[in-house]
Amino acid sequence: MAKKVLFVCATGIATSTVVTEKVVEYCKENGVKVDYQQINVSAVPSNSEGVDLIVSTTNIPYKLDVPVVNGLAIITGFGETEVLNQILSILKEGE
Repeated sequence: MAKKVLFVCATGIATSTVVTEKVVEYCKENGVKVDYQQINVSAVPSNSEGVDLIVSTTNIPYKLDVPVVNGLAIITGFGETEVLNQILSILKEGE
C-alpha cells in the first residue's frame, strides 16, 4: 500500500519539487511506494487528512496530527542522508 506524503514549500512549486524528486526516488530504492501531492503552506490544513507524513522546506504554523519533517537539508545537502533516513523510518512504521 502506498504511503501518502505532502511536500510543502512557500509556493508549492520550487523547493518542494526538488525535495519530492529526491524523496520519492529514495523511497522507491528502499521498497516504499509513495503517493504524493505538492502544496503551498497555506493549503496544509485542508489537505492533511489521511496523510502519513509532511515534508516541508518552510515552517508549518499549524498543529497537526501528522508527523512533519523539515526537508531543507535535502536542498542544501547538509544532513540529507539523515533526513532521508528519518523520512523512510516514519513511512515504514507499522508495516
